[in-house]
Formats: sequence, C-alpha cells, structure tokens
Amino acid sequence: MPPDVSLLVCTRDRSASLAATLASIDRAVAAAPALAVEVILVDNGSRDDTPRRLAAWRPLFPVHRLHEARPGLARARNLGLARARGRIVAMTDDDCVLHADYFPALVQAFAEVAGPAIIGGRILLGDPADLPVTVKLEDHPMTAPAGSFPGGFVMGANLAFTADVPRRVGAFDARFGAGAPFVAAEDTDFLVRAMRQNITLHYDHRFVVDHHHGRRRLDEETALLAGYGFGDGALYAKHWRDPRIRRALARDIADLRRDLTDPVTTHGGIRAFYAFRLRHKLRGAVGYWRHRRECRASGR
Repeated sequence: MPPDVSLLVCTRDRSASLAATLASIDRAVAAAPALAVEVILVDNGSRDDTPRRLAAWRPLFPVHRLHEARPGLARARNLGLARARGRIVAMTDDDCVLHADYFPALVQAFAEVAGPAIIGGRILLGDPADLPVTVKLEDHPMTAPAGSFPGGFVMGANLAFTADVPRRVGAFDARFGAGAPFVAAEDTDFLVRAMRQNITLHYDHRFVVDHHHGRRRLDEETALLAGYGFGDGALYAKHWRDPRIRRALARDIADLRRDLTDPVTTHGGIRAFYAFRLRHKLRGAVGYWRHRRECRASGR
C-alpha cells in the first residue's frame, strides 16, 4: 500500500533551521498515528554540516535521504518527486516548522476535493522579529479562478498535490527557482502548467507551517522581492502565448498609477513598489530571452 503522504524537504546549507524542521516533522507524524507518512530529504549540495544532521536523524517512519549535487531547488524537488510514493505529495522548506496537526488537516483538505488537485496551505511568520514576507495569512479556503494567474495565490513553502499531478504536468523547470538562472517562480511555473491542464488550485488554511526565514533587514527584503519579480518576468516570457500571462502584465502596467494613488508602505526599502515590481519583471523577461538565445547559439 502506498503511504498516505510523502513529505518532500529540500535543503542546502541550513543545518541550524533544518533541526527545527525535522523536530516538527517528528511531532506531526507522532500526532497522526492513523496515517502512513514517508519523508524524502534532498540535500542540494550543502557545504555545512547538513549531511551529518540528516544522517543522524533516526525517526520511526520511512525516510529517504537523497543527494542532488547540482544547485537548484527545482532539480532537488524533481529528484525527490521521482522517489515519492504517497497518494498526496506535500512540500515544505528547510526553514519551516510544521504545526502538530499538519498531516490530518492536509489529508482532510484533499478528502474534500475531487480529481487531480493542488492545495497550498497557510504560512505564518515563525519569528516576530523577522520581516512579514513569504507568509500566507488568509484564514479561509479559496479556489483560484480557472483563467487567473496563480502567482502568490499559494506558495511552495507549503504546497501539496495528488500523486497524479506531476505525471500530468511534468517536472519542475530547472531554470527557475533558488540556485537557478531565473532565481524564483519554479512553483508558479508549475502551477501555470497545471492550470492549463484544468487541474484545480485551492488554498486551505487548515494545514499550517511557521516560516522562520530570518530576514530582518530592509535590504534583504528588497533583494528577495527583486528576485521574485525577476523570476516572474522570466515566467512571463516563457508563457507569453498564454492569455493569463498577458492579462497579468496588463494589470502590472495598470497598477503603476497606484504608486501615486494608493502606494504600498509595508516595504520600507522600496519607494514605488509597483514600478519596482514591473522593472524587475522586465529584467526577468529580458534575461529569459537572452538565456534562450545563448542556449540556442551553443546548442544546449
């Protein structure tokens, strides 16, 4: 019998935060004795003592320890997905802590949807000293409209899908995500392709992780948001023929006026947020086309 849930955690050079992640998995599995859970850990070429920490972890449930030397979160996720056997595949990050009721809440969320589905969970700020970014705070379920752009609707730090989804959608694009040329948006690219296959996308607030991302300086936040914009811009270029991408870009352009009429004040290091976001998306689109041209020229 396949496990009820395969939990995938990819890690690189975060041994300290990983310890809390692993401890939270122990607690969450212990709190769900009726469920069969396997954990897949992928070390993405760590240079700290992550390998030692992974080897020393000896839980009472199946754990598969894998190694992907080539940098890139998408590559690490693809390696882990190839090993997953669960009816539901869930992903979280190596700086996240699962709530104790994570697994029953996750399984219940999928029991309430039909067919192939992707569901993102709630992401709370793990440390109040960290800046309030990379969180998902809504306290009610939502379903993404079929023709919408999924960026920001759910996040890869707490994302799950039925086992048949990767078989229909394909692998994560290794050009996107942390450690790759386009920096971010590997999860959004996956979601765009899934929605094109008419796979439903939901958000469910009941399965929760705390995100201990550690960013406390404005320059760290600004760099993170610039990277997100760059990744989204590369994604725009990749999927330019998709009408939802063109609508998303049109909204980005229309939002420029909001820098004057309704400015964002929550990111202290960024004065004109909508112009900042569009500028980095345009950088990402140019970067995508340049990268594609270089690959064609070199025969890659």
